[in-house]
Amino acid sequence: MGATKGNEWWRLRSSHGRNPKFETPEQLWEASLEYFEATDKRKWEKVEFHGKDAEKCIVDQTTPYTKTGLYIFLDIVETTWFNYKEKKDFLGVTTRVEAIIYTQKLEGASVGAFNASIIARDLGLKDN
Repeated sequence: MGATKGNEWWRLRSSHGRNPKFETPEQLWEASLEYFEATDKRKWEKVEFHGKDAEKCIVDQTTPYTKTGLYIFLDIVETTWFNYKEKKDFLGVTTRVEAIIYTQKLEGASVGAFNASIIARDLGLKDN
């Protein structure tokens, strides 16, 4: 049996839609800091050979911060991130987080920690 015509049962709801994952900019900032810390701890191993005897060495490689990695860590999708960016009170946090991600990649590529051509492509940098 369907709902009666003209009913307004929906008005009885205490809220409409899902509650946001992060209620305040501070919560989003703290969660983003946790992502940065977790990423800093996560290392990739690279095999290198050194010296005249080509001694095998395993070198820890830094993991770059990425927006997609952040979204996965925060358990959100890109659209949700853009929705946070559109809220005035979250704009400062989202802008700062994106600046940190951009800067870490750029600096990492500049010092040779990351593949410069991949990072340049990711950051939208190109030579004219």
